[in-house]
Amino acid sequence: MKKSLFIFLFGIFSVVTAVGQETVVKGSVTEAISFEPIPNVTVAIEGTVISVETNDKGEFEFLQKVPVGEQVLIISKSGYYPKRYPIVVNEGQTVNITDMTLTKDVSDAGLYTITLTDDELDNDDSGLDNISGLLQSSLDVFQRTAAFEFSSSFFKVRGLDSENGSVLINGIEMNKLYDGRPQWSDWGGLNDVLRNQELTTGLHPSTYNFGGVLGTVNMNVRASQYREGGRVTYSSSNRSYTNRIMGSYSSGLLDGGWAFTFMATRRWGNEGYQDATLYDANSLFASVEKVINEKHSINFTSIYTPNRRGKSSPNTQEVYDLRDIKYNEYWGWLDGEKKNSRIKEVEEPIFMLNHYWDINSKTSLNTNVGYQFGKIGNSRLDYGGGANPSPAYYQLLPSYFLADPDGPDYAGAYQAEQNFINDGQIDWYRILDANVTNSSVGLNGAYVLYEDRSDDTQLSVNSIFNTELNENIMLNAAVTYKGFKSENFGEIIDLLGSTVGYLNVDSFDGFQYDYQNPDRVLGEGDKYRYNYNINSDIISGYAQAQFKYNKVDFFVSASLTNTTYQRDGLWQNEAYITTDDAGNVLTDDSSGKGKKLSFTGIGAKGGVTYKITGKHLIDFNAGYITKAPSIRNTYSNSRENNNIVDGITEEKITSADISYIFRSPIVKAKLTGFYSKIEDANEIAFYYADGLTNASVQLNETSAFVQEVLQGVDKQHIGGELGIEAQVTPTILLKGAASVGQYTYSNNPNLYLTSSSFVDIGGRTDTFTSNLKDYKVAGGPQQAYSVGFEYRDPDYWWFGATANFFSNTYVDISPLTRTENFYLDSDGLPYNNYDPDVARELLKQEEFDSYMVVNLTGGKSWKIGDYYIGFFASINNLLDEVYKTGGFEQGRNANYEELLADKSNDKPVFGSKYWYGRGTTYFVNVNFRF
Repeated sequence: MKKSLFIFLFGIFSVVTAVGQETVVKGSVTEAISFEPIPNVTVAIEGTVISVETNDKGEFEFLQKVPVGEQVLIISKSGYYPKRYPIVVNEGQTVNITDMTLTKDVSDAGLYTITLTDDELDNDDSGLDNISGLLQSSLDVFQRTAAFEFSSSFFKVRGLDSENGSVLINGIEMNKLYDGRPQWSDWGGLNDVLRNQELTTGLHPSTYNFGGVLGTVNMNVRASQYREGGRVTYSSSNRSYTNRIMGSYSSGLLDGGWAFTFMATRRWGNEGYQDATLYDANSLFASVEKVINEKHSINFTSIYTPNRRGKSSPNTQEVYDLRDIKYNEYWGWLDGEKKNSRIKEVEEPIFMLNHYWDINSKTSLNTNVGYQFGKIGNSRLDYGGGANPSPAYYQLLPSYFLADPDGPDYAGAYQAEQNFINDGQIDWYRILDANVTNSSVGLNGAYVLYEDRSDDTQLSVNSIFNTELNENIMLNAAVTYKGFKSENFGEIIDLLGSTVGYLNVDSFDGFQYDYQNPDRVLGEGDKYRYNYNINSDIISGYAQAQFKYNKVDFFVSASLTNTTYQRDGLWQNEAYITTDDAGNVLTDDSSGKGKKLSFTGIGAKGGVTYKITGKHLIDFNAGYITKAPSIRNTYSNSRENNNIVDGITEEKITSADISYIFRSPIVKAKLTGFYSKIEDANEIAFYYADGLTNASVQLNETSAFVQEVLQGVDKQHIGGELGIEAQVTPTILLKGAASVGQYTYSNNPNLYLTSSSFVDIGGRTDTFTSNLKDYKVAGGPQQAYSVGFEYRDPDYWWFGATANFFSNTYVDISPLTRTENFYLDSDGLPYNNYDPDVARELLKQEEFDSYMVVNLTGGKSWKIGDYYIGFFASINNLLDEVYKTGGFEQGRNANYEELLADKSNDKPVFGSKYWYGRGTTYFVNVNFRF
């Protein structure tokens, strides 16, 4: 009896004990070098909403029930590099992870990343862009390397342009409708207030929009989200600007629910690395938030960043050899100063009103209204009554004299060489003298400085809905409307000494730009050459479901977009009208509203992450997107007429990637294979072409200023990426990255030319086939490698070095020379001297030399009481490597005989034009934080 009672009581005790034993997850976080405890660190269970903060002793314990099985802790705090710790949670057991470490981010990394975007992403002359700004907030070592180390070589992640990624501010997309790319200078200089960023790369899901194949970055500028305090920064550099001063202050959330953040910046310099590239930019930012109650908050943001910068020219190798890689043909001396004729000026204020509604603890609705307006202007010289003012004009260079059909003119070549070396810049005094002389006899100006203007207004409205159905399932959805109007015109900005004015007539063909106001003489501020509007409306929506479980995460997402474009010509261009004998207009392709175009874009994507263990993961994503072509690639020549590209349709993108991910407290690595196929894309180029002699074209001109329309272009991008970093000691971090890709044209698209010179054939040629298949897509290196290290001392100074190797960079080929126009003579037969082997060599795509760039970074921070002083410095291209970053073939030699003759010369007259990377440059930054 006693024995039975003992067994019964023991059983009851065991059950009570088992039931009473709880699952506990706790631990502590310390600084990686000093091992001092860190308070207020957020410790979260990945894939759930469970999180906790460390106390003053750096300790934490989860009060909510933590799911059993393999989990990953994410530990993070502002000013530190976040980390991930795999753990195993068993039912009824305690998991104690003491002394997890965080490394202090004393580098203040964001300070110079956006400098790169100001400096290089906005280079509309080069036709090259990259996405370093899009990647700056990434925690992935490969993406960080692409942003910091590869971007100065115009490296493109996966070979794709930035139009394939979405940039948002407070949930409102900022990509321009004209070309799909973000206009970085619209928020340039505002580094301190753009730190709060949420980034998704590739096809991974975003809670804000469907995104593109390069991902989405949202810059959160809510006033209440900033840490209380201020910062004053001074920077010096020789890259784009030479000086920068920034000041910012955030109030934090005050009593009464108000929060304020302000920032002001000035960046300036008379000259960057290239000659006469002035920089003059101011930036103002204000964000005010009112927290109404626990559920509702309203935020107002204003951004105003007027900026001006001088452009630099691409040049032939002959020009670089005569001068150096800093040479810029766009400027000349005037009144003792370097005056650049090509100035880009951007002034586009942004206003935003955001309403945040936390419906409950798991559901939110964010409604945003954004309004942007202003202007983008690009100045240039016009010379309707004078000689070409370019100092690098081909008839002024030695190669022109050496290619004389009657034999080399060595005396003329020597004289041209000496003139260019000693005085190869714009002669402003000659231009002014010509205009003054014309005015003295009542003639119009021979030269004028005018500006290509785009005055855009855009209204954006969207609502973003997020809800957690349970701890495993999250739903995201959004609807968006954009209304866009773009006023486009040329404007006279300087008559350059003329007191009579400048004639609004095409000096090349003699056509009236404004037929209803013939022979109009213009003054400063008058519209010139063209005048039209583009109107667009976009309605879009997307829905997404994300599922997170212990072993598998997956998502599905879909989008639908309707885009409309319509051109409204305000002038009648004489080249695109027909008249009767009395001068009455019979047909008109230039003025009035053109056809209203409508495009339907769809998107579908999904992905799955399989967690083999907490350290080993497999990630796979795939998507199919159709989207409207950009405005730039929809109209064959929107400045002059309403004509749209033949067979215009939506662009189609198929993309997939698969990654193996390894992550531990010491080593993080990611190996990715990717594939993207772009179909039915359009590309439009503008240039002066010679050698248009093909019989099927039936041209009345063998040379003309043309618009080259490449239609139905397919491209294939395939390759792999690797990023790895190892914290081998508490003070030493080793890192490496590699990108190996092959980006090629995958079909032979259609090509035709349009020009106001082609009057007898209706303004355009027949359609050719351009044999582009298997040629490389130009735009930065297709292979890039980086290896480096960082040392972080316990006294909060640090130093880093990287060596970066680039190869497989190609010149942008001329599609026209890959058509039958190249080898057929005017009689429709091949040229008598045509040799297929020689032609193959002539049309071989130029590959640039490989090169290596070494970069150094370093800095130190000091804490004095409650204040912080930070110092950062970087040296790029330490060894002063000379290398080409890009270039393009000139389209002047459009046929076999002309190209053969030109390439037979020691110095081609119309050789490819190139951009060179910068030599050794520096950036120094000092900041005071309070």
